[in-house]
Amino acid sequence: MTSVLLYAAIAALVLYKLVYQQVRGTLLDRRTLVAMPLLLTAVGGYLTLKALPGASAAELGLLAADLLVLAGLGVLRSATTTLTERDGTTFQRGSAVTIGLWLLTVAVRIGVAAPAAAIGAAGPLTSASIALTLGVSIAVQNATTYRRIQRRGLPLADRRPALSR
Repeated sequence: MTSVLLYAAIAALVLYKLVYQQVRGTLLDRRTLVAMPLLLTAVGGYLTLKALPGASAAELGLLAADLLVLAGLGVLRSATTTLTERDGTTFQRGSAVTIGLWLLTVAVRIGVAAPAAAIGAAGPLTSASIALTLGVSIAVQNATTYRRIQRRGLPLADRRPALSR
């Protein structure tokens, strides 16, 4: 029951904070590119480390594959957003494809449970690593976005400027 609540809380956070904001568009600054993936990766890393002692080789392999697939989806999600200059920083807006890739990201992460059970790798590591895998996926997306910002010469504020509506 606890892992279901954890999945639901993380999914709600991801859906609001990232997906909704990316679709409606958001001003980017260094803090917005770093804070969420850092928090998820730190919490997920801690929970994953706690679950490692009892993990099987199959669980470790599944975690590695999950990290690689979700990192790849992070690169793809970044590529589907448009970046423009607004209010002295970069404005990012996602597309319908971005939404589809977020749905695929969540489906892949939740879908890990079925093959994990089939190969006998549905131990505590599988559920403990959700924050880590999503944190890594978002970190890769944001690092790719940062690289795109740098290549295009767009500004990136140190602090989020006040929105003018």
